[in-house]
Amino acid sequence: MPRRVLADGALLVVTAIWGLTFVMVRDAVHAYPVFAFLATRFAFALVGLVPVLVWRRHRLRPTPRGPRPARQLAAGVLIGLALFAGYAFQTMGLLYTTPAKAGFITGLSVVIVPVLGVIFLRERLHPAVVVGVAVALAGLSLLSLSGVRSLAAINPGDLLVLACAVSFAGQIVLVGRFAPRMNALLLTTAQIATVALLAAIISLVWEQPSIWPPRGQPLFAALFTGLLATALAFGVQTAAQRFTSATHAALIFATEPVFAALGSYLLIGEVLSLPEWLGCGLILAGMLLAELGPGLRRRLTAVEPA
Repeated sequence: MPRRVLADGALLVVTAIWGLTFVMVRDAVHAYPVFAFLATRFAFALVGLVPVLVWRRHRLRPTPRGPRPARQLAAGVLIGLALFAGYAFQTMGLLYTTPAKAGFITGLSVVIVPVLGVIFLRERLHPAVVVGVAVALAGLSLLSLSGVRSLAAINPGDLLVLACAVSFAGQIVLVGRFAPRMNALLLTTAQIATVALLAAIISLVWEQPSIWPPRGQPLFAALFTGLLATALAFGVQTAAQRFTSATHAALIFATEPVFAALGSYLLIGEVLSLPEWLGCGLILAGMLLAELGPGLRRRLTAVEPA
């Protein structure tokens, strides 16, 4: 079997794992404090990264042309702040909204990234991205405002997950800014450690959990999301994307909200209304336009006859 097919299959499995975790996390935070759960999840993720750090320890050595390790760690902490905000908003949002809706709203980070690039990096906005943003926002309106008669009636969970999408988009922009010149493994480890530490501090000060580590389903969810959806998924993604194209990866990652909706239906019986499904479809279409539109135009231009 060709390596590209295996790589695409591996990325699809990773994406399915990410999508299915929405239901798992929702159930966990209804039984265990939010930040205590996040601290446990990312502590397990750090433990899962230890074998990778040992295996690739030679890659952590500073190079003459690269930034100093202290500067790379500082960049990793900065990116980790955005990552922490994303997971905090998403996990709190799952207390109030459904996994399927959270999956699609989180996917809006794809269309928010180019907007942040225009604001902070002075990048140009491709027409396909503009259309993608408009389509995705229309979808968000149908998904979150269906049946809502006043602003006060908007689901607070949807707003929290929308803040999560903005935070994740900021994390993606920061990674794009720093990663090309820095060590990917060092940045990833610093991000995960930052999330674990911040979540632990907030949990100890604010939540003061009576039991740690969690037990039962929250413990299983923390293990699953920490080891499989974070540490293992990072390793598989890094290895698989060596053998497939960025376009293939983008298409595969766009299916995460679909897996979230499928998992929510199979595991807890969540059924969306027709307007909500239409909103989900528009969000997915907007994601694909924003992610693939500029590259598709370049490929079509490249094959035009002289």
